[in-house]
Amino acid sequence: MIRAYKFLLRPTARQTVALGEMLRDHCSLYNGALQERRDAYRHTSKTSIKYGDQSAQLKSIRAFDPERQGRWSFSSQQATLRRLDKAFAAFFRRVRAGQTPGYPRFKGAGHFDTVTFPKDGDGCRWDSTPHDAQTRVRLQGVGHVRVHRHRPVQGRVKTITVKREGNRWYVVLACDQVPAEELPPTGRSVGIDMGTVHFLTTSGGEHVANPRFLTAMADELAQAQRHLATFPQRIRQRTKAHRAAARKVAKLHGKIRRQRTDFHHKTARALVTGHDVIAHERLNTAGMTKAPAPRPDPDRPSGFLPNGAAAKAGLNRSILDTGWAQFLKILANKAESAGRRTVPVDARNTSRTCPACGHVAKENRVTQARFRCTACGFAANADHVGATNVLNRAGLALCAAA
Repeated sequence: MIRAYKFLLRPTARQTVALGEMLRDHCSLYNGALQERRDAYRHTSKTSIKYGDQSAQLKSIRAFDPERQGRWSFSSQQATLRRLDKAFAAFFRRVRAGQTPGYPRFKGAGHFDTVTFPKDGDGCRWDSTPHDAQTRVRLQGVGHVRVHRHRPVQGRVKTITVKREGNRWYVVLACDQVPAEELPPTGRSVGIDMGTVHFLTTSGGEHVANPRFLTAMADELAQAQRHLATFPQRIRQRTKAHRAAARKVAKLHGKIRRQRTDFHHKTARALVTGHDVIAHERLNTAGMTKAPAPRPDPDRPSGFLPNGAAAKAGLNRSILDTGWAQFLKILANKAESAGRRTVPVDARNTSRTCPACGHVAKENRVTQARFRCTACGFAANADHVGATNVLNRAGLALCAAA
């Protein structure tokens, strides 16, 4: 198995400065390589430059600027160039598919937050033993940085990534050959229905409350964003007060993100521990949160009819606050590690289908929380009905696969 471990770094003041310089110099390398590709395409008869061409220039770049580029790991700089190459590959793939291209953009100093070391021992070293309380990671140009290792690392460390989130620093270890930790069988299966009123409802009728982390901090976050918006455009990123206001907004968003992730992990662990098979809806979150298309008014040139965008924006915010996609990804990873099975099923009409007689109608769902079949009169909670139908569809899918 492959697993990623994310740990908080505790650098000294000098190491924090060095980490910031490392990000700045890798960002400069990324932007310089992007500019070279743009110039070659525009001014040299649309000549394209590949990763191999730019990687071959690294040795001369490091010799020309030893203070900024020569002090960092050669392999980490190659990883930064590969990152740009992947961005261009994705750009051309979207062009061929007829999608919105999204040409690679220059990275600002505050938006380049990750440096990857492709191999443990090449410019970096994970120094840890299973019972070592003084875990450290050695980074070329930075030194030995203390790590808050809150759980043991299993498997073989393949890549090491240093990441900045607000004013915090993290190290992410990608490990392979991680042994599976299978749990004893329980003989139970469950279907779950995702929602916004309740985070999820199980086929057993249990509701898991939606914590609404973004809503809980909405007032504090809005106040911080209003304060940040008061700075004129001409002085942004130039004053200490503006940088402090930006850090405040980033800190609040980081807290919301950590709370949501912690909740997802704990909820997924509870489901995996208690059930052998977990069925869930196959959700397209990106499509569900897409803004409604504008409706031109035929009677008024350049005018538009109401399209419900304001109401849809509130629903989109609620869906994104729950983080369904992240939760289902965490659930699948934990299930694989524990020897459990997740079964995604078609989400259409799960809350409109009567589990008693199979009748499907929009009128079956009387309200958000109430279900009443217009054919047989069966009544129940709508979310519970949806979870039951999800479990029934998973059973049919498993029987068909067998």
